Amino acid sequence: MKRILVAFLVLSLLPFLLFAQEPSKRFTEYGEFLIAHLSSAPFPHPFRAAGHTYQKQLYPADKHYSDSSVALFIPRGFRQTEAIDLVVYLHGWRNNIDTTLSKYKLPQQLYESGKNAILVVPEGPRNAPDSYAGKLEDTGGLKRFVADVVDFLFQESKIKTRSIGKIILSGHSGGGEGIAFALMRGGIPEKVREVYLFDALYGDAEKFTYWIDRFNGKLINIYTDSGGTKWDTEALMEDLAGWGIPYRSQEERAAAPSDLHDNRLVFIHTDLEHDMVVSARMQLREYLKASGLSNR
Repeated sequence: MKRILVAFLVLSLLPFLLFAQEPSKRFTEYGEFLIAHLSSAPFPHPFRAAGHTYQKQLYPADKHYSDSSVALFIPRGFRQTEAIDLVVYLHGWRNNIDTTLSKYKLPQQLYESGKNAILVVPEGPRNAPDSYAGKLEDTGGLKRFVADVVDFLFQESKIKTRSIGKIILSGHSGGGEGIAFALMRGGIPEKVREVYLFDALYGDAEKFTYWIDRFNGKLINIYTDSGGTKWDTEALMEDLAGWGIPYRSQEERAAAPSDLHDNRLVFIHTDLEHDMVVSARMQLREYLKASGLSNR
């Protein structure tokens, strides 16, 4: 009876034990994991030096806005090229690097996509209800950030060039704000070839449309009924129609890979809940498969 009880407890705790492992150990089967601490990372930032108050609760800077960590994941089989392609992912509210990588299976999704790119996940507002992206909202912030990322990887002998190729900006929920500002004043809008918004369009439509129009970028936006993005998404589609800019509007369950591959602007309405739009159907993997990134 004791053995049965012990076995039951181990099986019950297994998901938590696996989650508690260091990311570098959890993701070994998919590739190599590194942590960099970069001065160009979103935080710390002067605008959050005193922390942030939300609904009368203070989220102090030392616990929520002082971490300059950047998670870097190189998929197994990564092929050295003349320029390095990056998939930058900004997490949403009440999250952090570790929970984001694990919960949304980001390394696994990049690996399974077969694409030859490096995943970059900077620490945002750590475990805080806040969309502010710190230095990534500053003028030239994205340019400095990705330059520091490739410089770190070069110095660590993980890549053989400091040249930056294509960039995909992606983010869930509150991460959409950082993407919008990075497009508008990040300093390298021409390098950002694709944007993936995972229920993350809360306003800032003018920033996305400027980039769509001026830089011919590809946008995939998945949205829910209850996540707070439906109105803004439908308003953006209405504007695009009024400007004569073609786009594809699709229900997720009826979407085919060709819908993602053959259209530059794709709006996907899903029946899923807000927290399920990144990985419940391995959405990031499928969007990457349809991307313009080269294969490994």
